[in-house]
Amino acid sequence: MKYSKLVGKTVRDAPTDAVFDSHKLLYKGGFIRESTAGRYYFLPLGWRVHEKIKAIIKNEMDKTGAQEMIVPVLHPLHLWQETNRTQSAGFELMTIKDGREFQFALGGTAEEMFVDLVRNLKLSYRDLPFNIYQFSTKFRDEIRARGGLLRVREFVMKDAYSFDRNDKEFNKVYEQMAKTYSAIFSRLGLTTTKVEADNGYIGGEYCHEFQVESAIGEGRFFVSENGKYSAHEDVAKFKRDNKNIDEPLKPYKTVEAIRGTTMEDGVKLHGLPLWQQMKCVMFFNQNQQPITNNQQLILAVIRGDYDVNETKLAHLVGAYHLRHATVEEIHSIGSEPGFISPVGLKGKVKIVGDISLRTVRNMYGGVNKKHLDSLNMNIDRDFTVDIEGDIAMAQPGFLAEDGKSKLVEKRGIEVGNIFQLGYHYTKLMKGANFIDEDGKEKPYYMGCYGIGIGRTLAAIVEKFHDEKGIIWPKAVAPYDVHVVEVKSREYGVKRKAEEICGQLEKAGIEVLWDDRENVSPGVKFADADLIGIPWRAVVSAKTGEKVELKRRNAAEARMVSVAELVSLLSC
Repeated sequence: MKYSKLVGKTVRDAPTDAVFDSHKLLYKGGFIRESTAGRYYFLPLGWRVHEKIKAIIKNEMDKTGAQEMIVPVLHPLHLWQETNRTQSAGFELMTIKDGREFQFALGGTAEEMFVDLVRNLKLSYRDLPFNIYQFSTKFRDEIRARGGLLRVREFVMKDAYSFDRNDKEFNKVYEQMAKTYSAIFSRLGLTTTKVEADNGYIGGEYCHEFQVESAIGEGRFFVSENGKYSAHEDVAKFKRDNKNIDEPLKPYKTVEAIRGTTMEDGVKLHGLPLWQQMKCVMFFNQNQQPITNNQQLILAVIRGDYDVNETKLAHLVGAYHLRHATVEEIHSIGSEPGFISPVGLKGKVKIVGDISLRTVRNMYGGVNKKHLDSLNMNIDRDFTVDIEGDIAMAQPGFLAEDGKSKLVEKRGIEVGNIFQLGYHYTKLMKGANFIDEDGKEKPYYMGCYGIGIGRTLAAIVEKFHDEKGIIWPKAVAPYDVHVVEVKSREYGVKRKAEEICGQLEKAGIEVLWDDRENVSPGVKFADADLIGIPWRAVVSAKTGEKVELKRRNAAEARMVSVAELVSLLSC
């Protein structure tokens, strides 16, 4: 490919809103351009990388026996209504009507479509298991698109869906997909950590993300020092340490408390440790369905030195969306912000207690009235909870749940995920059954598996670049070699470059040929470093019958013959 004819040249300045290196370098290198916020053009260089990533994913998926297909981008909205995801995913679901006023969802994920297809095929146990996948455009109405390709509103995803008889058979496929994903990312040059994660609006009981460790990553996760545990902050578990559980129960009493509304104010006033203070946080359940007031208001009660994990809390109470309660809502049930207590609120709100309440005795905190505190509060004796479970946020330094090592905090870019769906969709969607060996209809047991192509591409750039530009791994580089002709009009340099490019292409080597005239060597070399193709081959009058060959990330170049060049690049 002649660089002079390439659509999308390098530029010297990145967009003013570009923060991450991948955004800056992909723009400056001529790989992408923004259409509207969160939607990108892939220019020819970018699309070559995009398609090479797809080819690797397809190759590894096909090795497992998975079969590629495609479903429509427009999903009949009634399918999403059938699974109630118009409510659970409504915050990012985009809808549209056609000329017949028929309503569609713009596909953000495709579980309903694949289930609808499969239930109409009328299959039996003899057809199971199978895994079908697609590469298709997805739409997510993100509130805040940012980071170039890292958080967008429109993107290409590989999403796969497996159908099995039961959980035992599914477990084999799940493990196979985990190994396949590790192989895919390894071929792309990425080291990933498989991390327990939250299923969110996808459904099911468990899932795992594949995280590429990166300081700019939005994903916060923990790994144990012994390497036996890894989990996203949304679901990470840890061992609570017992505090004063051998202390005798003291009489409950109320005292005057002229203080502010923070936990620190309580510690300062009473001179007692933070862990002995009771933290009470009121939430409002925004589920879009008629529910009573005491179901809408949720009081999370936890040990004072821990923070409430809203994802864990939402799962425990079966909520799609939670928000912090307003002052007016707290007043409506006879309580006071900064002085909330579970004592006396039974029946007025749903009280959810963290298991850490069992590690402390004689706790102190508010009494639901301003400037009045209680001392010696104890679970079961002074108050009870409606639900008891793990609602605490893990933090670095906490003991892993097995108590054998500490948790270490990491940040990463999520490049893939695998989900156990179980019967979540096939029991919600009528007729999503197969005929089993006993002649009876039974629901399919499902899993799904996704990789975002653009985000993976950006993650590669985040991991492989320097101050000069991108350093593409060979497997996904847009071209194998960047041939640069210097002083094109001298001593037949252009003719020589053309002959070398012809020999390379004949050998099956992909060539980007910088054939531009009246452009200085320094500019051409800077462009080559910015674009980041693995090899740079310089053709000039000085190189004679040889070329000056340099790896993108090497300090020195060397002289090689054309035959050696072809041989090296053919490996």
